[in-house]
Amino acid sequence: MTPEQAQYFAQRFGMIVENVERFIQGKGAVIQLALTALLSEGHLLLEDVPGLGKTSLARSLSASLGLTGARIQFTPDLLPSDVTGVTVFHQGRDTFEFHPGPVFANVILADEINRASPKTQSAMLEVMAERTVTVDGVTHAVPRPFLVIATQNPVDMDGTYPLPEAQLDRFFMRISVGYPDAAAETAILRNAHAGRRLEDLTAVSTPDEVLAMISAAAGVHVADPILGYIVSLVSATRRAPGVRLGSSPRGSLSLLAGSRVRAAAQSRHYVIPEDVSSLVPSVLGHRIMLSPDAVAAGRTVEQVLAEVLAATPVPQG
Repeated sequence: MTPEQAQYFAQRFGMIVENVERFIQGKGAVIQLALTALLSEGHLLLEDVPGLGKTSLARSLSASLGLTGARIQFTPDLLPSDVTGVTVFHQGRDTFEFHPGPVFANVILADEINRASPKTQSAMLEVMAERTVTVDGVTHAVPRPFLVIATQNPVDMDGTYPLPEAQLDRFFMRISVGYPDAAAETAILRNAHAGRRLEDLTAVSTPDEVLAMISAAAGVHVADPILGYIVSLVSATRRAPGVRLGSSPRGSLSLLAGSRVRAAAQSRHYVIPEDVSSLVPSVLGHRIMLSPDAVAAGRTVEQVLAEVLAATPVPQG
């Protein structure tokens, strides 16, 4: 990526964020992280209590990018075939035909994903990792770009199932929307009073432009010391006190991809250590499991990551 390309990327990035902010008030940082996940070709997990705009964020991002979207409402009785699709026999033609499920779209909103049974949750594993769906031994590719935005309520709420570690690891990042401040909540009320709806958002990009931005971000320069910094951070999560399960190599790959997008969004054609460290909480937090003793002692994942960041030498120069 050239400096000129980085500047153009930053302009496009800012335009998309600004368009989403027309509907999602006061959450610029969350919108930037969500867009970073998409342009890194990763998946996003939004975790928070009901009513904070998790679903609206996913829909407004899809609308702003001009991408096809599909919503799957996860419920306890949802079947895997309701997600991936099913092969149906047509007696008149004496053939089997595949009827695609809702995952065959650019942006998939998996709403309240942890209300479905673990069997149905597992139906998302292949498509999230491989961008393909295999039904009755036949593999079908989903369109690009492809992003799963899953929302979930905290696991201590009624009617929820914890996501398996294997599925959590397939999410590029996990973020929390959080309550809006007073000014943002006033703006939300003002929009509602004026009759503004999410459907009023117009697209400021196209699927081809999104693919071009994904390709451009992959060309951001990453020096060897930055690669070593990423590996050191991820390795440290596996040795930290009280950690039962540290980050997998997929966490390293996610930090690399996300830091390139963040650098380009800052009009830079190269990655600096701050690009990496700023993404550590959202990219690695859901990949770390604490031991029961550490949890009983009040230790948190946030504390572990803060210690890892403080103890890992930052590349200089």
